[in-house]
Amino acid sequence: MWLGVSIFTVMYLLIAGRRLAWLPFDRPAGALAGAVAMVAFGVLAPREAIDAIHGETLLLLFGLMGIGGFLAADGFLERAADSLAARCGNASRLLGALVWGAGILSALLTNDAVCVLGAPLVVVWVKRLRLPALPFLLALATAANTGSVATLVGNPQNMLCGQLGGLEYSRYLLHLAPVAVVGLALNHALLARMFRRELAMELPRTLPRAVLDVQSSITLAVLALTVVAYLCGADLAWTAAGGFTALMFVHRADTSRLWERIDWSVLLFFAGLFIAVEGLARSGATAWFFERYPLLAADGAQGAAWRASGIFLVGSNLVSNVPFILVVQDELARFENRELAWELLAMASTFAGNLTLLGSVANVIVAERGRELGGMGFFAYLKVGFPLALLTTALGTAWLILVHA
Repeated sequence: MWLGVSIFTVMYLLIAGRRLAWLPFDRPAGALAGAVAMVAFGVLAPREAIDAIHGETLLLLFGLMGIGGFLAADGFLERAADSLAARCGNASRLLGALVWGAGILSALLTNDAVCVLGAPLVVVWVKRLRLPALPFLLALATAANTGSVATLVGNPQNMLCGQLGGLEYSRYLLHLAPVAVVGLALNHALLARMFRRELAMELPRTLPRAVLDVQSSITLAVLALTVVAYLCGADLAWTAAGGFTALMFVHRADTSRLWERIDWSVLLFFAGLFIAVEGLARSGATAWFFERYPLLAADGAQGAAWRASGIFLVGSNLVSNVPFILVVQDELARFENRELAWELLAMASTFAGNLTLLGSVANVIVAERGRELGGMGFFAYLKVGFPLALLTTALGTAWLILVHA
């Protein structure tokens, strides 16, 4: 058992820590090293390691990144950002527009893709308009996490919960979209309150740019059709990949230019995590943990839901949200209402992304892209993320208990 735990611990330290002078590994490299070590030291056989990679999740991420890449290539996101800045008039309203825009887009394109595409635009805003960097970087990262709870394609952990738990897109949307809306309102209010002095500044008045053109209208139409297909029960991963492929034909794109818009490092990161977590589970460490700290206890259905949400929130930060779902999936079979259990897991693991800077890949993406502006420090992030994660998780738990009563 201890070999698997030791390898996973070293991998997690490589992922969570800053790059060292003598070992300049980034997070995908750390995940890959952990995966290779699990095979090299015999914790997993080579075939077992390959089988541990959840291909459907990677395909869904790939397809949505591709669709998002077309929006960037069309210039839609840049024009939309310029138009927002021109219309808002002051920094406070611009921050609100960023919160709601990032939250809604994340529900459709995944939080990671929105942060990959949105972070460079925020950097341009800060430089051009001389805005305070921290509140806008925080707004992009936290809102992308908060809004992504609304759908099963909003983030990788929701994708996994949908596929492993057999959740329906339309039912999940009905149950969690209200939580996302109220969560974004809390997200907006918290940032506006904490940074009210920094945001008390007027923006230069300019003429807004036209946002839509023929190319971007077609891309948005294809994105809307993928959402319709999700609602009709189509396979999530192949629908996203199909939408991306359709855009290649419709736009007659030079496909050699498309691949640079896919964040391959994120796909590598998740592939490595899948293998490393499978090694941790095969070591017996997760079974040992849940024997001593079971998700279910003799405290009634509602008490079990609150207890589970708390464990999901903390566990998703200790292990990282996607690996934690793989660790905990067998325990969810003990719940009488499995749909409630999987929705709680999706909700709590999503909001756990806001708890700390290392809580989600989206946070890390924004922090890395914003380094030229000073980035986001761990404790500066914690002041916003910690209360936001606790409030939204409590709200989501109470709402899901009510919905499933």
